[in-house]
Order: sequence, then structure tokens, then C-alpha cells
Amino acid sequence: MPRIRTSLLALLAGLAVVASLAAAPVAGVETVGPEPEWAPAGEATIYPGRQVRTESGQCTSNFIFLEVTTDAAGVEHLADVLIGMAAHCAGTDGNTETDGCEAGSLPLGTPVEITGAVQPGTLTYSSWLAMQNGGPTPPGACLGNDFALVSLHEDDWASINPSLPFWGGPVGVGDATDPGESNYSFGNSGLRLGIEALGPKQGVTVDMTNSDWTHVAYAVSPGVPGDSGSGTLDSNGAAIGVTSVIYAAPYPAGNGLTDLGKALAYANAHTGGDHRLVNGTEPFDPSLP
Repeated sequence: MPRIRTSLLALLAGLAVVASLAAAPVAGVETVGPEPEWAPAGEATIYPGRQVRTESGQCTSNFIFLEVTTDAAGVEHLADVLIGMAAHCAGTDGNTETDGCEAGSLPLGTPVEITGAVQPGTLTYSSWLAMQNGGPTPPGACLGNDFALVSLHEDDWASINPSLPFWGGPVGVGDATDPGESNYSFGNSGLRLGIEALGPKQGVTVDMTNSDWTHVAYAVSPGVPGDSGSGTLDSNGAAIGVTSVIYAAPYPAGNGLTDLGKALAYANAHTGGDHRLVNGTEPFDPSLP
């Protein structure tokens, strides 16, 4: 994983320092144990923005999450480490089917290939399947709730860093964004031919739709097929969205981003679990080089 924007000389100079540092512990969770130790950002092979692939096609991962359990004594324990993607990345009805209350999906337990991982991950949660299997469907959720979680194999935990490439962060979970607010994301479509310099995207929110389940954003380099599932930060570095759709109308060439706060709350309410976003080890920096 490349260090957040740096020159080659700075990177080479920094590697000697990075190599001497202990891997950072889980950010934002103080009582969970035993905690995995995150790989340094410059050495990790699994991180937000890595490609994920099912038999339905290739997408981009968004953020790293923990699943936490609490025992009878109130002590928290780490149950799993997961990476997020869009639910439609496991869809079976083609790219034009966007209604998660009706669309077909691969089942839970489906293997998910993750670039940089030694072992495949496992689809453990899909908002589409949750809504179709008796989950509540608040207004806007059928079109706006497009979020899935993939369990990472324990053999790969030591290779993870939770920071978003180029921008750093995330810094917590955000909420609705205002028109005109800047946002920052990292896509990794196969159409970009593996050139990570093409991945960073800076955009602006123009609307909230689907009862605030969806941020509508425009960027100079809009999300393209294969960017689906990629994570977006707001102007403060908080994780706000998961790339879901490319609009033809009423927002031509705009991207619809599932609101992460709503999607994560829905996942926890439906599963009865406690899934938490992991903050990045690298500081959020929205400035351009």
C-alpha cells in the first residue's frame, strides 16, 4: 500500500523509520482483546481500496471493520475482522438492477477474492439479503442500502492496514453531507489498469436522496464500473459513503453513495451484532500534492 502522497525520495527515507516502528493497535477500540496489530501503511497488502471479486465481477473494497462481542462480565472481545464492499458486488441480476429488495444475490458464505490476501474472504453480511429476508425496509433503503461485509481470514490479519490510500483516515463515521461539501474517495476499477495514481478522486456533494440513504456526488474523475463499493470521506475525514450507482438521470454522470452510518446501523440492528469502523493509522490530509 503506498504511503499517503509522498515523493519517492521521501518514501525511501521513511521506510527505514517505518521498519523500526511496532505495528499500530486497533484504533478507536480500547477494551477489545486480543487486538490484531495493523501492518505499517507502507507494508500492508490489504487495505481500503483493494479490489474484491466474486463470480459476479470485480469491485473495490471500502473500509476495515471489527466485529465485537461482550461477555456476561461486560468485557469486550474481538470476534472478527472484516472488509466492506457493496452488496451489489455479489448481485446476480446484472449491473442495472439496483433495487436491493428485489435483486438476486449470491448467498452468505460465498468466497470473495481480495487482492493482497493469502486466503479468500467470506461474505458474512449483505444488506440486500437482510432486507429480503424479513429485515425492516425504511423509506429509501431498497435503493439506498447497498452494503456488505466480508470476513477476512485470520491468516491475513497481520497484513491489514485500515488507512485509505492517498487521503489517510478514516476518522470515525460521518453522517449526511451538505450540498457543496467536498468529499474524497479512492476507486480501484480494473479499467484503471492497476495504476493507483488514477484511483484518488476529489468530489463534491450535490444532494442527499432516497430519504438520506444516498449521497449524490460529482467528481472530476467519476466512479466507473469496478469502483463500486469504494469508500468516501467527508471534508473532516469521516467515512460517509460506499459507491453504489452511476446515475444516468436525474444526476448525469453523478455517483450515488450509500450512507455508511445508516448502512452500518442497519447491519447491526439486523444481525444483532456489534460491527465497528476501524480508524486509519495515517492522518487525514485533503490537500492535493
